Amino acid sequence: MTILFQYVKMQESASLDTLTRKRLEKLIKKYPWLIKAQVFFKQENTKDPAHRTCEIELSGPGPRLFATTTDVHFETAMKETISDLDRQLRKRKEIFKTH
Repeated sequence: MTILFQYVKMQESASLDTLTRKRLEKLIKKYPWLIKAQVFFKQENTKDPAHRTCEIELSGPGPRLFATTTDVHFETAMKETISDLDRQLRKRKEIFKTH
């Protein structure tokens, strides 16, 4: 699976890349039909402390899956986003089993 990272209004982070890659590899082991992941880390310029956003879009058979989370820290936003995608993938896997 190809994993692409994009950083919006912030500098690239190798540690964030590594952490995200490890978590996504767990999904790849569970769901081998995944083709590509696009990961966006965004930092908004607001007074609200929870202004760090992680968006992930997964490509595979069928429609694309998308999840986004905004939190105070990028790591927690990324974990929650991947957790949301895992839920969506479980539902899609059930659909594949019935057909």
